[in-house]
Amino acid sequence: MISYRLGNQLDLTQVIDLYAASTLGERRPIADRPRMAAMVQHANLVITAWDGALLVGIARSLTDFVYATYLSDLAVRASHQRQGIGKQLIRETQRAGGSQTSIILLAAPKAVDYYGHIGFEQHPSAWVLRP
Repeated sequence: MISYRLGNQLDLTQVIDLYAASTLGERRPIADRPRMAAMVQHANLVITAWDGALLVGIARSLTDFVYATYLSDLAVRASHQRQGIGKQLIRETQRAGGSQTSIILLAAPKAVDYYGHIGFEQHPSAWVLRP
């Protein structure tokens, strides 16, 4: 039974382990603990999925709670994928983010097809300015 929790008071080692056990770990600075800690600490909407005491999923977002929610990370352990956990993390993010907010994200290369399949519309003019 998977349970879902709201909040960013998390054990950093568990968070990094989750990212490493998902495909998202390839694109996040998991070797830089202070940066990962700041990423979790400064996110103002974090939903996690738990299989007992094991952290199996995370949706890490920034939101204004009235217009836009940027879903910066959606990660599910490879061992727990294809069980609806990612979809439920998105539903919980929608609920906690506010009924009038749109969820906005940049899809990881391996997840491009996933988001359209679950109801997202592709936006043709997203832009990124890298540091």
